[in-house]
Amino acid sequence: MPEKRKRIHMLDEIRGFAIICMIFHHAFLDVGDVIGLEWGYEIFDALCTVQPIFWTIFIVISGMCSRLSRNTVKRGIIVLVCAGIITLATAVIMPLLGFVGAEIYFGILHCLGTCMVITGLLMPLFKKIDFRIGAAVSLILFLFVYGIEGGKICFGLISLPESWYQFNILAPLGFHNASFHSADYFSILPWIFMFFFGAFIGKIAADEKLPEPMYKQHSKFLSFVGKNSLWVYLAHQPILYAVMFIIAILTI
Repeated sequence: MPEKRKRIHMLDEIRGFAIICMIFHHAFLDVGDVIGLEWGYEIFDALCTVQPIFWTIFIVISGMCSRLSRNTVKRGIIVLVCAGIITLATAVIMPLLGFVGAEIYFGILHCLGTCMVITGLLMPLFKKIDFRIGAAVSLILFLFVYGIEGGKICFGLISLPESWYQFNILAPLGFHNASFHSADYFSILPWIFMFFFGAFIGKIAADEKLPEPMYKQHSKFLSFVGKNSLWVYLAHQPILYAVMFIIAILTI
């Protein structure tokens, strides 16, 4: 029986911290949407400048974990099913209850689930590539296609054909017109390359060559949130809505 791999508690803790920052960010949007306080929108918009940092950390760690997982494809399918439930709830059920504008058609879970499935299928190939080369190429490709949603790549030096953005059916890839709206939106491009970056550097974790402090638990709370990040993400928005709704009623 193979020796059980040591758990990297610090990865759980960092992922947990990133999730909490995301919840904190979303809470201010709900302050504006549900309670109707303008300062909620102002703080939400201000925090949007740092939000990509936390999502980048979260996606890289998810990529690293795909290197450690026994069945990344299965995990990806589970995440995609959860993403489908979110779309059903926000695009079908919530509008029937009077909540509009919160539709999520391709959010972080849709993106992560897709990245997991693709990475899981490509993992046999990834393992044959020097992880340093794979990580470098992935990072370069991420930077090259970053901004694809706005019609430009290569740091804005290359403009893509407008015809590519006519139909919203390609929104999961980053191509959509002005009519497309998703309250949470993460396109496969460029984020799959950041996920690949995590999958390649995950070899260091798989070989158990990380610094020793990363294997020690520093915060049970952050570790718990990180280990259960999928379920925390699924639960956070309904809980936030409920809390804000109660506050709105009490302050009438």
